Amino acid sequence: MTESSTSLEEVFKRDRTIVLVGLAGIAILSWAYIFRLAQEMTSRNVAAGAALPQMSPWSGLDFTMIFLMWAVMMIAMMVPSAAPMILVFATINRKNRENQRPYTSTGVFLLGYLVIWSGFAVMATLSQWALHTATLLSPMMVGTSPLLGGGLLVAAGTFQWSRAKNVCLTNCRTPLGFLMSEWRDGRRGALVMGLRHGFFCLGCCWMLMALLFVLGVMNILWIAALAGFVLVERIAPAGHLISRIAGLIFVGWGAWIALVALQA
Repeated sequence: MTESSTSLEEVFKRDRTIVLVGLAGIAILSWAYIFRLAQEMTSRNVAAGAALPQMSPWSGLDFTMIFLMWAVMMIAMMVPSAAPMILVFATINRKNRENQRPYTSTGVFLLGYLVIWSGFAVMATLSQWALHTATLLSPMMVGTSPLLGGGLLVAAGTFQWSRAKNVCLTNCRTPLGFLMSEWRDGRRGALVMGLRHGFFCLGCCWMLMALLFVLGVMNILWIAALAGFVLVERIAPAGHLISRIAGLIFVGWGAWIALVALQA
């Protein structure tokens, strides 16, 4: 075995670490952006006397910036939970290279995954625009309607018990099984696999992301709590049970909020 081939093999074996470091870097930068944005928003609202933003219609720039906020937020929240799937993909890819089989960059798989969540960011931006227009959001992007907040919690809790949630969560919790059944060679194949994984991930978590409108789109603690819950659902041995217990909590929480609002 030549020295060059030995060096190449060492590079292949290190790719898992390289991918992990890359994912960590992406997540850290995304969290830093969201944290800074939340601080700037708080300072701006305090300086302006918390004037209601609903009085000012959105411009094209406003829409773009809100979309960017949602897109980066989804990267910050979802890349860590997707890391197990991406690392398994990188491992299979390395073995394909070692066996001189077709392979492609792990980044193509990640791109497909992020395309799906960018699509969700568009829908979230449109939803926020609708709430903004209806004056249902505070200056810190917190829902101002207890009935809306309670309804979202009850809907999210009910969804946790649905068959769609169970199917999507199962696919997200079994990286090797997903890749073995969905594997496609080449860049196009990696992109399709990333898109399909993103689709299952979105199907699993879209209602949880809607809960950002309950306690605040820019509430860092709430964002972190939801991101942590998504990760636990994926990697904990009792992930399905945890998911359903959380569903009961959401339903109870939402019903209590709505009941208090109706009695007020």
